[in-house]
Amino acid sequence: MSDIPLILEPEQLASLLEHEEIRVIDLSSPQNYLAGHIPGALGLPFQALMAGTPPAPGKLPSIERLTQVMQAIGLTPDTRIVACDDEGGGWAGRLLWTLEVIGHTNYSYLNGGMTAWKNAGLPLTTEDATVTPSSITVSIADDAPMIDAEQIQQRLGQNDLQIWDARSPLEYSGERMVAMRGGHIPGAINCEWTQLMDPQRDLRIREDAKEFLAALGIDGSREIATHCQSHHRSAFTWLVGKSLGLPIKAYPGSWSEWGNLSDTPIES
Repeated sequence: MSDIPLILEPEQLASLLEHEEIRVIDLSSPQNYLAGHIPGALGLPFQALMAGTPPAPGKLPSIERLTQVMQAIGLTPDTRIVACDDEGGGWAGRLLWTLEVIGHTNYSYLNGGMTAWKNAGLPLTTEDATVTPSSITVSIADDAPMIDAEQIQQRLGQNDLQIWDARSPLEYSGERMVAMRGGHIPGAINCEWTQLMDPQRDLRIREDAKEFLAALGIDGSREIATHCQSHHRSAFTWLVGKSLGLPIKAYPGSWSEWGNLSDTPIES
């Protein structure tokens, strides 16, 4: 399983489904999952991956909750998780980022998710998948790819950190406010998450992603911290950066935390 790529095409996954080490996790909406999913895929509600508590619902849940989730999907060190969803990669990326945070790097993303799978005419089933729970213990890895508000503030003046804001341009400018304060982190580059998806190729990651980002100034010359409102959209941008070999972390507090703090610097 070690030679399976991070970005997995539907046909590649189809040829791997019989391997017991492969575990497909589908983060599509419950109704879409029930209407037809990849044979053997387990449905996982995205809420399981988030703390869900205001003002920053996108932060990690407790270690106890994470342990329960990972045991429920049968995670072991040998399990190759393949994540997919029905919306272009945000929730799938959130699962893969969470796995990286707990030190499980044995994973792949189904490029284009269920849109690409269905449009390739590959098999679907409505049968419930079952899995034997594992007894894995979970902890936060020392090199977990995440950064917090205090760390960002400390590094803003050091010119060694680049902020990738994956929200919409209106959120970035502050015209659309979904927190106590609107705007963006000083110096942040705005590249909305959907700009990295190719609608002509079933929402796969755009083939020129590296060049596209470099043209915006996101070229990997500095460490990157990506965020959105609740680290859903930015879970996909983290995944894209990871797939391109960029030095990237995520800020799970995201704007729901930054914009609701009274002392964080903001530009608009």
